[in-house]
Amino acid sequence: MDFKGSETVAGPRSEDALPETATAAVKVVVVGGFGVGKTTLVGSVSEIRPLTTEETMTQAGVGVDDTVGVERKTSTTVAMDFGRISLNEELVLYLFGTPGQQRFWFLWNGLFDGALGAVVLIDTRRLEVSFDVIGRLEERGVPFLVAVNSFPDAPGYPLDELRAALDLPGSVPIVACDARDRASSRDVLISLMRYLHSLAATREVS
Repeated sequence: MDFKGSETVAGPRSEDALPETATAAVKVVVVGGFGVGKTTLVGSVSEIRPLTTEETMTQAGVGVDDTVGVERKTSTTVAMDFGRISLNEELVLYLFGTPGQQRFWFLWNGLFDGALGAVVLIDTRRLEVSFDVIGRLEERGVPFLVAVNSFPDAPGYPLDELRAALDLPGSVPIVACDARDRASSRDVLISLMRYLHSLAATREVS
């Protein structure tokens, strides 16, 4: 077969190559209700060009998707977001952002396979969109922390009130986050790793 006329297939960009020093990789999922900032967080923190599946919102979502509080949002994730970040020379996190609308939640099954933990992004203006998300994580037994994303007009609540409203046990961390800021998003992931490490240490002792 003659391939002389075919185009050369480009490989990965040099800046996207996995660091040679990496010895461990961890899969983390970023979940939350519609419009809480999952795509923004993955995009801001990823050291590679993130993969997104953002599509323009259409009439198909009218009367189905809950857009209260995010009426000006014009696009949505329909499959997943993907990014990567090296927390140090040896540890690499693969980030998978999930769709927020319930009609796309059937995709969660595959995205959660092999995940070590999760970040639940919340918007304090719309806490109710997080209830079912947290419930699904608890049903699956996936350890998670809650990251309170910063929005200009979002009300602030004491941690104990947030914990009570979300019905969270005292062991689940709640941290502040600005999903637009790389350093802030990275701190959330570091907090998750510390939490997962503490859970593993507790299991070893018991």
